[in-house]
This record gives sequence, structure tokens and C-alpha cells, in this order.
Amino acid sequence: MRLGSLTLDSNLCLSPLAGYTNLPFRLVVRALGGVGLCTTDLVNARSLLEKRAQAFALIATTSADQPLAVQLFGSVPEEMRAAALVVEARGAASVDINMGCPVRKVCGGGGGAAMMTGWSKTAALAAGMVNAVKIPVTAKMRLGWDEANLTAPELARALEAAGVAAIFVHGRTRQQGFGGGVSLAGIRAVVQAVQSIPVIGNGDVTTPEAAKRMIEDTGCVGVSIGRGAFYNPWIFRDTRHFLLTGKRLPEAGFEERVAVMVRHLELMTEVFGEKHGCVMFRKIAPWYAKRFGPCHEFNKQVVQIATKADFLVVLENYRKWRAQFLDDQGELLPRFRPAPLVASFMQEAGAAERSAMLVPKGPVETW
Repeated sequence: MRLGSLTLDSNLCLSPLAGYTNLPFRLVVRALGGVGLCTTDLVNARSLLEKRAQAFALIATTSADQPLAVQLFGSVPEEMRAAALVVEARGAASVDINMGCPVRKVCGGGGGAAMMTGWSKTAALAAGMVNAVKIPVTAKMRLGWDEANLTAPELARALEAAGVAAIFVHGRTRQQGFGGGVSLAGIRAVVQAVQSIPVIGNGDVTTPEAAKRMIEDTGCVGVSIGRGAFYNPWIFRDTRHFLLTGKRLPEAGFEERVAVMVRHLELMTEVFGEKHGCVMFRKIAPWYAKRFGPCHEFNKQVVQIATKADFLVVLENYRKWRAQFLDDQGELLPRFRPAPLVASFMQEAGAAERSAMLVPKGPVETW
């Protein structure tokens, strides 16, 4: 898949999620394979220009974390252009404009999904960024502000004319947030609105089958996955294999999940320091545990860790407690096994299943 001058090895992308798609998680996903492009947490353009440490921490990367897109939010054209130049100078492969964040404090400043309410002004801002940098400029949007204002097709056409290299579209409105179902018809309307640039679909893709359906039913050339990757960071590897062969790989087992979880914690402590990294990991470990089978004892203890040693004690205690649910071969007894990852969360799944896909809570909600 090509985004302007950038060629990707895969048409599967990691979506930005505030507080989650940091460097450690991106490295975990890349090591598992299948992902073509990862995107940073959304970064305040003004904070970059003011050289705030928190903003530069969000765009921190390594040679193993490539290709990387940096997602910027803001509504002042001059600031967005200058911030794009900063991330280009720091080695970003592309810069993405956040036009989809539904959080009130972001929209209230004219950024995020508010950019979809005045698409001619938004297109002019994007054109300024395109003309300022040599790397591709992309945009991540929703279908519109609400059902009465589905502006994504018009905005996509205007952005294509402005030189934007690709459109990422979440199949919900700003009003929906993360509730309700994803509209494949809405994504398809965006695909049909543009002439040549790629459109990448996004929203509730938690299985390879869901990714395939989104591509086939909308005509989008790729899929961007956010919450589904936290539920199952193997999803990129598994989905790429499924798209190429039509066959599912076996789901990662308990020991593999534990090994990846431990590696994730190690990366968190390396990047953020042991104390802060462990505190941050308290909200991540329960996502891994969703596929462990019975896990309430683990979740109850892991949210209190302060050191790596604490975590290892929790893990060892959990192994002992979990043994009561295993058969003679060390496998979970059938009645305790987690349900197979088969629901698409777009069509088959009902409200109860969709609500099980938790919405991560990140620092964006406190800005």
C-alpha cells in the first residue's frame, strides 16, 4: 500500500489511542508482525512548538519503530505547518492530521472532529501542511459531526484536492463516540468520493474476518485497528495471514501471551522508568488477561504493582491460582476457556458484545 511517496509492507495500520499507542506498545506490535504503519498518540501541535517535554515524549521513537506516522491536532494553520516541519525533521515517515477525536476539550479548540464542520477551512489548513513538508500528509476523520452532518465525503474530496496522500476514516460520527455500530456504508461513501488516494477503514475491527469484511464491503484498501489491538496485539499478524491465505492462524496460547505481556512491561520500564512504567502498566495488563480464562484474581492484584518485582509476584501467584482451572495437560478446562475471537463487532455482535470492547481512558480526557 502506498501513501504518497511512502510504500508500506502491509495494508494494516495501528490507530492512535491516547495513552496507549506509545513507543513500548508499538514495539510490541511490530515484533509480532503484520503491521504496515504505526501512529503515535495524538500530539498537540502547539505543545511541540513550545518544546514541552510531554509532547516530545509522545513522538519518541527508535530505529525499530519504523515507519512511523505522527498524529497532530490543532486548528491554527501556522502552528500545524510548523509542527509538521518539526516531526519531519525528527524522522517521521508521515504526518497525520487528527480530524476525528470526539473529546470535548479537543473539539472545543477547533481541533479533532470539529474540523469536519468547516471543511473548506480544514482543507486550506491541510494544503498548507502539504506544501510545507516533503513527507506524506494524511488525515484521520469520522463520518461527520452527527447523523445530520455526514461531511466525510465532501471533506475527503477537498483534502484530496489539497494534496493529502490518504484518508483514514472511522465509521462513526462524533456524536456516537465509540458507541453503536460502525457504518460500512459510511466508509464506502468516502471511498467513492475520492478519485485516486487510498482510504483506510477503521472501527471495531477485532478479528481477521472483520478486517476482510470491511475491505470487501467498503472498497477501502486497508484497515486501521485501535482497540482491537489492545484486546489482541496479534491481530495484525493473524489478519495479514488470513487476507493472504484465507486461513486462520491458531490463537496465541497462555504462555505466549504471558511472554509478550512481560516484554511489554520491560519496555514500559525502559522507556518511562520503573515506577512510572509500572503505574502505567496497571491499565494495560488487564487487556492481556482477557484471553487468560478466569482472571479476576490477576486483575485485582496487578492494578497495585509499583515495581517489576511486584508484577512477577502477582504473576506467580496467579499461575498457582489458575492451576485449579486446568486439566492434566495444563490446558484450561472447556467451561473456563474464553470464547473464540469470532465476532466482528460490526454486524454479528449486539450491544452487549460491543460494550465488552472497553474504551481506553487516556490523558486526552484530562487536557
